[in-house]
Amino acid sequence: MAARGTEPLVEDDDDGEPLGVRRQRLRTVFISDVHLGTPGCQAKALLAFLKAHPSERLYLVGDIIDGWQLRRRWYWPQSHNDVVQKILRRARKGCRVVFVPGNHDEFVRHFVGHQFGGVEVVDEAVHVTADGRRLWVTHGDLYDGVIQYAKWLAYLGDTAYELALRLNRHLNSLRARLGLPYWSLSQYLKHRVKSAVGFITRYEEALAAETRRRGLDGVVCGHIHRPEMRTIDGVLYCNDGDWVESLSALVEHSDGRLEIIHWAHGRLLEPADTPTRAGVFPG
Repeated sequence: MAARGTEPLVEDDDDGEPLGVRRQRLRTVFISDVHLGTPGCQAKALLAFLKAHPSERLYLVGDIIDGWQLRRRWYWPQSHNDVVQKILRRARKGCRVVFVPGNHDEFVRHFVGHQFGGVEVVDEAVHVTADGRRLWVTHGDLYDGVIQYAKWLAYLGDTAYELALRLNRHLNSLRARLGLPYWSLSQYLKHRVKSAVGFITRYEEALAAETRRRGLDGVVCGHIHRPEMRTIDGVLYCNDGDWVESLSALVEHSDGRLEIIHWAHGRLLEPADTPTRAGVFPG
């Protein structure tokens, strides 16, 4: 668990919250794989997380909007619009918001170097922590061989993933009626299927190797929907997870400590109602 009391407290009446609500301001928040525009996106949970975690910087590490799914069929409820408005409001209030597009929102890469509503669009970034570590920020899809050399297979896999999520919703609806906790079919398959485990390991090692080649201390990425923070051959590898199933983010505290937050609050069919924390890396 991270020690508390080092971040400045803020009072905020943003989004209609009552005055006097005191929250700890983080130095940096990293989120990715939100997949706005899909039924699987947990937009309300993300909105609650963002309200509870004001920050000086916010990195959007790719796949924030799911252009692949939106091209197939339009899905954009009010909660998804609320997330976009919340991000834009943060930028207006002085938070530095940096958008690093991924493969699902690759259309945004045409606007690299531009700003929209105060949101900077970049191919990649180097973030310097409060304790001086230099972290490469990239979505990570450019180091996924399937995306680069067999995109048709990636589209097929995306369709299969959406099907798994639909099955998961029905399954967990039944589990909830039986009083059983939330269970993720797709996460189970990822961790049990040997080829999937091997792919994840190769992906993590490839990013760590490229980070080392660039002379940087660590990497922050997304793409594979698996929150993780560990050292690989001397390189700090951080994956901030996703807002479809794991509901996780990477945060930096005012002293440079990095932490993965798993935000259980608001998860569909999840009995837990408070955030849990894991993987604190001191500077």
